Parts: sequence; structure tokens; C-alpha cells
Amino acid sequence: MALEIERKFLVKNESWRGAVEREWRILQGYLATSGDLTVRVRMRDGAAFLTIKGPPRGLVRSEFEYAIPPADGEAMLRELTILPLIDKMRYRVPCGAHYWDVDVFTGDNAGLVLAEIELKREHESFEHPSWLGLDVTDDLRYSNANLARRPFKEW
Repeated sequence: MALEIERKFLVKNESWRGAVEREWRILQGYLATSGDLTVRVRMRDGAAFLTIKGPPRGLVRSEFEYAIPPADGEAMLRELTILPLIDKMRYRVPCGAHYWDVDVFTGDNAGLVLAEIELKREHESFEHPSWLGLDVTDDLRYSNANLARRPFKEW
């Protein structure tokens, strides 16, 4: 079974930009959300992925991701998803033994900047870079599924 163990933080300044290793645009939409279960489609670098995430158990949740034909992904985003779509630039930033994904949202979530780190164990320690702000892992408003239903601009 595929598992995701993730922590999410606000970003308090832009000093991370000098350490960016890679960047790409992500466009994603949600086909279904029911309680803690989500089904999403994501486009990245011309590729498309269907992802199913289960309910969290602490920081751990089941996650299954499958590559799908890009034309199918585009059609799903256009015809089947909850609007607005999540549109963001993702920046990969190395720090210590880990990588951070810094998401700079655009569109209806413009102004929001989040950093995520994926861990191997729920209580794994990690370096906290100076640009890291408040831990919002448990604040459901910051989940991408909730940002599709209630965008940052409406807060």
C-alpha cells in the first residue's frame, strides 16, 4: 500500500528562492471529495495523473497515484472537476536530508504560499529552514481539496 506522510507550513519570506533546484507548473482539480477521501487529476510537465487519497490517521494517509493519458487528464479537468482548479507553481528546495516543495498559488488562491515536506516516518525529525512559518498540517483550510471548494481569496 502506498502511504503519504506529509507536513505543511506557511512560508514567511522568499529567502527559499535562492535554493530552488527545480520548478514546474501544476494544474489540478478534484473529481470527488467525500469526508476524508479525495480523487483528483493533476497535470504537470505535459503528464497527467489520477490520485486517490484516503482518510488521514495522524500524519499518515493512503495515497495511490496512476499515470493517465494527458488528453484524458485535460478532459477531466475541463469537464468533471470541482471549480476553481488549483493552479500553482511548485519549487523543489533541498534542505538538510530532505526536499521541500514550495507551492506558490495563482488564480483564486493567489497570495498563498505553502511548503510541504514528505517524510518516511510520522515522527521523523527534519531541518526547519529560516523561511518556514506556522505549521498548518492540521488546519483543513489549507488542504488543496478545501482550497478548490473555498479558495484563499474568500477567507
